Amino acid sequence: MQEEKRVTWAELYFDLVFVFAITQVSGLLHHHYDWAGVAQALVVFVPVYWCWVGTTVQANIRDVDTARDRIGILAVGLAGLFMALAVPGAYGGRGVLLGAAYWAARIVLLVLLIRIPGVWRGPYGMGVLVSGPLLFAGGLLPEGPRTVLWAIAALCDLSAPVLFRNRLAKVAYHPAHMPERFALFLLVALGESIVGIGATAASARLDAVELVAVAAAFTISGGLWWQYFVYAADAMRHAVTVADSRRDVIRRVFQYGHLALVAGVIAVAVGFGETVDDPREALGAGPVGLLYGGCGLYLLTFGYTRWMMFRAVSTTRVVAAAVVLALVPVMVHLPAIVALVALAVLLVVLNVVEHVRVERASRTAGVAEAAAVSGAV
Repeated sequence: MQEEKRVTWAELYFDLVFVFAITQVSGLLHHHYDWAGVAQALVVFVPVYWCWVGTTVQANIRDVDTARDRIGILAVGLAGLFMALAVPGAYGGRGVLLGAAYWAARIVLLVLLIRIPGVWRGPYGMGVLVSGPLLFAGGLLPEGPRTVLWAIAALCDLSAPVLFRNRLAKVAYHPAHMPERFALFLLVALGESIVGIGATAASARLDAVELVAVAAAFTISGGLWWQYFVYAADAMRHAVTVADSRRDVIRRVFQYGHLALVAGVIAVAVGFGETVDDPREALGAGPVGLLYGGCGLYLLTFGYTRWMMFRAVSTTRVVAAAVVLALVPVMVHLPAIVALVALAVLLVVLNVVEHVRVERASRTAGVAEAAAVSGAV
């Protein structure tokens, strides 16, 4: 039986860099609510996220509790810090810094894995030979061509696990470590939603309406946490443990699924920054789109992950996502406090319904099986 692998202190320290990185991506999105702004923020977020994913995978398949690997993880962390510093000016004078830092991170990761035969012919080689140079070259170009080249680089990274899936089938993944790492990254993103609430409210008048807005926003953030950590986290760990192909579950549910989950949380966090600021005023299309669109994306992603894990439809969350997205045109014209309270109530109702369904299923099955049978995941 394979010994359970735990997260190391070096990995947890490494995550602190990405607390700052997610804050920087949120700040970039905060100033551009239109589709172009969302696309630009996503193009920048993908290499930040993929740098974290690359470090997590190499820590999963190897023993990284050594001096060499600790130094390597810290080196990637430094590159990640440079990337985070470059994000606010990524489409200005700091594009080269972003590309160079990402390329350096991928080189360090490849060096850490250089003893593995054929590592060049896989995602790590793709990062060093293709996406890293594309990001660096894009930093030398004007904004329009830069965005296009960076988008191509992001697609190259995201497609690498599919292109090299036959080679990755030979990799021995530790089933406990991977779910824990991705859950921690989502927790980092949820922390940004708390920052989105608190940073805005701290400078507000904090009258009764604003306090209600803070409470509603926190309920939304707590509702998002509940949906993942109460049932979904256990179900995901169960799925990767019993899967015939851990490679496929890790690629589809963790690497791809969590990209969408974290992106949804970041959008909600940016939406909080606008709603709590002046809850009596109508938000407009941009902030409502981020708040409700981010929540809808988050819920729909669970529909995707549940299908990938169990080939079953997550009825409750798909229906809830449809309701959330249908409310967007209505909420554009209503005060922000109404938009917050309505979304908070919807998430509370969803979590209550799922709790009842899982409790009924758990009378005859374990927690993970109950989550799989019910609509909770």
